[in-house]
Amino acid sequence: MHRYDLISCHDCGVLHRRRPVRPREKARCVRCRSIMYRGMHSDASRMAAIILTALIVYVIAQCFPIVELEVNGNVSRATLLGAIVVLWQGHMPLVAAAVFLFTILLPAVELLSLLHVTLSLAGGHKPKLFNVLLYAVHLARRWGMTEVLMIGILITIVKMTSLATVVLEPGLFAFAALTLMLAIVVSFDPKMLWNLGDALAPQPDVPPPVPQAALACHVCGLVSADSGTRRQDCPRCHARLHHRHPDSLGRTWALLIAAAILYVPANLLPVMYTHSLFGLEDDTIISGVLYFWDSGSPALASIIFVASILVPLLKLAALSLLAWTAQRRSRWRPLQRTRLYRMVEFVGRWSMLDIFVITLTVALVRFQTLATITAGPGALAFCAVVVLTMLASMQFDPRLIWDPVPPNGEQHA
Repeated sequence: MHRYDLISCHDCGVLHRRRPVRPREKARCVRCRSIMYRGMHSDASRMAAIILTALIVYVIAQCFPIVELEVNGNVSRATLLGAIVVLWQGHMPLVAAAVFLFTILLPAVELLSLLHVTLSLAGGHKPKLFNVLLYAVHLARRWGMTEVLMIGILITIVKMTSLATVVLEPGLFAFAALTLMLAIVVSFDPKMLWNLGDALAPQPDVPPPVPQAALACHVCGLVSADSGTRRQDCPRCHARLHHRHPDSLGRTWALLIAAAILYVPANLLPVMYTHSLFGLEDDTIISGVLYFWDSGSPALASIIFVASILVPLLKLAALSLLAWTAQRRSRWRPLQRTRLYRMVEFVGRWSMLDIFVITLTVALVRFQTLATITAGPGALAFCAVVVLTMLASMQFDPRLIWDPVPPNGEQHA
């Protein structure tokens, strides 16, 4: 068996032998049914062409205005970077930094790193800093939120149609195309690129580690034998290896408690202040939901309610259940709890929807004496809740769900 034939399930830790799958096929864990990898074309040149196209669309999306508003001869337009600058100048530097990180910096890091790696592999050699670039892709992909931003842009446009004349700008269509392109780029598994890179410099076969003494790298996917030393690094990407995430439950509980405390002010404090000829008006997340409902847009009201109020609350409840049952080493419905964890990971970023709507609204509604909108303290609290719950889901080790479960007792104690 080749040293790269073994693969460990991210969610339950069971070892499998890698099997070839055709494009669009999926390889699932035999125990918890998690998707471990997907079949895809391994042509580095084809990947590089798609990534380069996505990068060009990304530059267009960042450089051109997204939307333009016109009220009584006053015109306001905004790019994404311009909206972030307005938010920064409005005494919300932490929120502005988070939006910049999730929508501009991390997507750029992913695209540039992947482009350099795939172009080098297509040329028949491993690039310098190969491990660093793919590790950057691994991190950027977990936090990039272009698809969430696109929905936030659409909600902002619908909201603005009742206040001013809306003109769609090239940046909007570029972001729509970028969202579709990134959906294709995400299918390029960095772990497969690691294998392509290693194929250029073949490594000797080694005996496979026994399941009880195997350590799986969550960055590059390589399964290594446990040396028994206090500290062990992955021989391929040099990431730290652990049998289970250190202090997983303690860190998860700490992050959940902090998020639960901030959830209350996030919903009670104003997220936006509107300064107009009629005075000062503040808006909370709940009042925003009511605004869309009363203005004849129940679908948008439902989206905001689910993404900004219901999802964070359900994430807190779901992660608390997972941490509590794992701490008790419960054998209760491990398969269903694993599916719950996957759902929490998937929906985690969508709670940033309201923050992106606030960012664009603050940048667009700046009509001097007519009306100006600024961000409120609730936006900062809400942004912190989203980030903390995402960190909590990342700190939780789903393999703890399966540790007390015997091989033939997956469903019940």
